[in-house]
Amino acid sequence: MSEIDFTHLRNDVLIDLATFLTRRWSGNDNAIIILSKDKMPFTKIDKNQIFLPLLTYYLGSGFQQYRQWRVGLWHESMRMHFSSKTLSNEHAFGFLLNTLEIKRVEILGLQNWEGMIKELIFNEGMSWLSRPLLNSIYGKSKILEAFSQYFLTGYLKGELYGNDLEKVKRASIFANETVDDAIKNRHSTDWIEKHIPRLIKMLELDALTSVAILTPRTRLIGLGMNQSDLVKQIEKIVKRTSKMADIEKSSSEIIEGNEVLREYESLLKESKRTENKGYESLENLGLSVPETMNIDPSPIYDTDLIRKVKAKFRDWKTGWLERHEESGEEFDPESYVEMLSHNFLTDFKLTLKTKVAILLDHSSSIEQVEIEYKRATVALCEALHYLGIRFAVYAFSTESTQLRCWIIKPQNVKWSATGARRLAQIRASGGTPLAEMYGLLHPIVKSFKPDIMVTLTDGEPSDFDAVREMVLSYRKLGIHMVALGLGRNLNDAISIGSNLKYLTYEKSLAVSRLEDIPNRVIHLLRD
Repeated sequence: MSEIDFTHLRNDVLIDLATFLTRRWSGNDNAIIILSKDKMPFTKIDKNQIFLPLLTYYLGSGFQQYRQWRVGLWHESMRMHFSSKTLSNEHAFGFLLNTLEIKRVEILGLQNWEGMIKELIFNEGMSWLSRPLLNSIYGKSKILEAFSQYFLTGYLKGELYGNDLEKVKRASIFANETVDDAIKNRHSTDWIEKHIPRLIKMLELDALTSVAILTPRTRLIGLGMNQSDLVKQIEKIVKRTSKMADIEKSSSEIIEGNEVLREYESLLKESKRTENKGYESLENLGLSVPETMNIDPSPIYDTDLIRKVKAKFRDWKTGWLERHEESGEEFDPESYVEMLSHNFLTDFKLTLKTKVAILLDHSSSIEQVEIEYKRATVALCEALHYLGIRFAVYAFSTESTQLRCWIIKPQNVKWSATGARRLAQIRASGGTPLAEMYGLLHPIVKSFKPDIMVTLTDGEPSDFDAVREMVLSYRKLGIHMVALGLGRNLNDAISIGSNLKYLTYEKSLAVSRLEDIPNRVIHLLRD
């Protein structure tokens, strides 16, 4: 497998390219690109917006996904240029109008962008392999899918019998005549829309018939997709397009996609450069950045945990909190009636340390709870970002007895999905050379000068005395050193807490529940 298959294409890089291309293709300088997970490409013409899915919406390798995504962008750009409206695909009327518009804008678009023909053929081959077999669909959705297949490609995937087949063929002839007439006489979307009721009648449907929108991930019903199937399908399409004389050569060029490959590789380089921005100098100090970014970070994003942690910080976000005291600025009669000991209300300012460094122990001892550990860390980072605190995050593990210090987020880079993706790539392994890790980070931390440094660890370093010395050296720099231990159970947490106290941290806590980590860390940050 090639190196590019392991490289992550950043979404911001994709958006920049898509914005440039769609404004060039559509002629609309106000076009806006929005990435939306697991949703089909869609255009809101009145708002100058094109919605595109992430690359993972499509099947195939990273390059194949990109090529399909790029064709989707071109199609939507042509809609923006040539169409006056788009309707929802959820019902038969909108689905049929959009289907006719696909062919109309594609024909018109190729008059200006003839070079797209090879990519359109590749896309048709890929999408055909991922389409469902008609035999696996039932009811009115089967008729709509059959019409879409036959109208757009000229053939069906699966079988359609008797009157249904004749209905689809007659409706396709009518639809093709409508599109041809619209192109010949320069009619717009509104003119085509007037013909949709007749098309619905020919297919014996209702305008509000619900359409089951099938994404590529749910279309793997029937043939499994492989390279051989793709080659055969593209050769079939090339034969049908008489413009290409040398079928074998043309099919090979289409499958390889060398012209787009160069563009794709440039995007990968730009993604890598953007990801490493702010990290290069740190690598020279012995810190590492994960070489591959192919592990999906979504499992370590616990949205419920992030929401709960942020909710805890709302008071800190506003900066003020009201609490009961023995004396204060305002008398609270309700507390007096309830015979509470503190009957006065006092407003006090909540403050947090302004700069924080976080060090994560990724030794083998956390392997069994690695996902939960990372979820807690991501929730903590999201909360710190929410509070506007400057922070840096590092992690360490051991590979073949060699210490590896990983940069998750430097202090001069904003927290983003890239940080979470970096964290997802790191695997828990090896021992706990904590003193060595502190020594490696010392010049970086000395330059950053955080108010507080939080270490999340299993509390069992390789050399206790060496760690004591390093903690004291950090404290001499004016850095408040705190530690949070992670135990497998309550007894384990108590033992770790005792170890941490010996290591001369100013504050130390130990937990046995991972969900307690973010709240405990934030408690340590308070003045």
